[in-house]
Amino acid sequence: MAEEDKKSLTRQQRRLLRRIYNGRMAPIFADGKPFLSFKDASQYLLSIAPEARAAAYLEMKNQA
Repeated sequence: MAEEDKKSLTRQQRRLLRRIYNGRMAPIFADGKPFLSFKDASQYLLSIAPEARAAAYLEMKNQA
């Protein structure tokens, strides 16, 4: 189960990302890449290492 937890976003992270990206017209940048949708942002976050994921999530959160 711990391995699965490392590969997924927490419920709190998913909820905040959905709120941030709901109806967004201007992109949010993380690691120099623009994101306009929850799907794009969550796929990117899941594709990177957990340490980098936390940093990118905070970067998205601070721009919202």
